[in-house]
Amino acid sequence: MSGVGGGRCLAPLASREGQMTVELAVVTPVVIVVALVVLNLMGFVEACAAFDQVALDAVVAQGVAPSGEQSEGRAAAEVRSAIEELLGREGRCEVEVRAEAVGMGATSSGLVMSPLLTRYVCTLTYRPWPRLLRMPGVTYEAPLALRHECELVVDRFRPGVVM
Repeated sequence: MSGVGGGRCLAPLASREGQMTVELAVVTPVVIVVALVVLNLMGFVEACAAFDQVALDAVVAQGVAPSGEQSEGRAAAEVRSAIEELLGREGRCEVEVRAEAVGMGATSSGLVMSPLLTRYVCTLTYRPWPRLLRMPGVTYEAPLALRHECELVVDRFRPGVVM
């Protein structure tokens, strides 16, 4: 008699194990995609924090008085190379730097303290990984790129003058 009762208890247990296997097979791809989104978001936030520090330091160190030719283009190239070297994320991040004169196109409403004021706009472009992930029931497509900008106005040829 105990054998018959034991058989009845095992049948529902086996169906529960099968149900748990199906639920695990359905939930696992979703968990993987959520983990990738969180991982990429944390990587972007960390890259932005490092970029903000490195970009401002590079502008103050290299953009104020660039070595070699004293032009905005040369200064922007120096700043970009310094940021890329200090940031160290070649595969996932791209750095863009542009320099624009602030003092030349001033209107009567603004006070120009120096004609050599230069605004450096530094842009970080973060490329999430992986670009495309297809699993049964779930498709993950990362955005093309995430962008972050910071800017600083300095007086070129006057080291230490930051606006």
